[in-house]
Amino acid sequence: MGLILKQLFAFIKLLNSETGNISIASGMTCGFILGMTPVLSLHSLFIFLILFFFRIQIGAALVTAFFFKFIAFLLDPAFHAVGSMVLEMQHLQGIFTSLYNMPLIPFTRFNNSIVMGSAVITFALSPFIFIASQFFIIKYRQIVVARFRQTKVWKAVEATKFYQWYYKYEQYKWN
Repeated sequence: MGLILKQLFAFIKLLNSETGNISIASGMTCGFILGMTPVLSLHSLFIFLILFFFRIQIGAALVTAFFFKFIAFLLDPAFHAVGSMVLEMQHLQGIFTSLYNMPLIPFTRFNNSIVMGSAVITFALSPFIFIASQFFIIKYRQIVVARFRQTKVWKAVEATKFYQWYYKYEQYKWN
């Protein structure tokens, strides 16, 4: 339980930081894909590689994946229905047979209806998740953070010498 709270507080700290909206929204989108699809598949490894090679917030991805993993179990019947529909399409049978006979493609587990359905649904919804999470981040920073900075508690903290020293340290550290 402590690890979950630590990650949640780190995510809130990330939202309050000066980190770019696109980096956090990309992390949340990758976390959505990781959380909604089964973990032991090749496309999950591909998403992890994207997380490590690009400037994407890994913390946002892991926290988002954790929360979406619970929703994914509830959506398994829908994933199965969509995956079965895609796998049973007659005009795709030749493509699926060719893909299954390739060296690495069977490790994607595309022939499993839940894996296929979750992949189709999550990759179709990921642009909308990216836009929605970017909107959420912007609104959170405009409303919640702006209101918090107007409170007397924050103004008292800002007036301390320790905060002023820390603020100068952070400016020099990133320049």
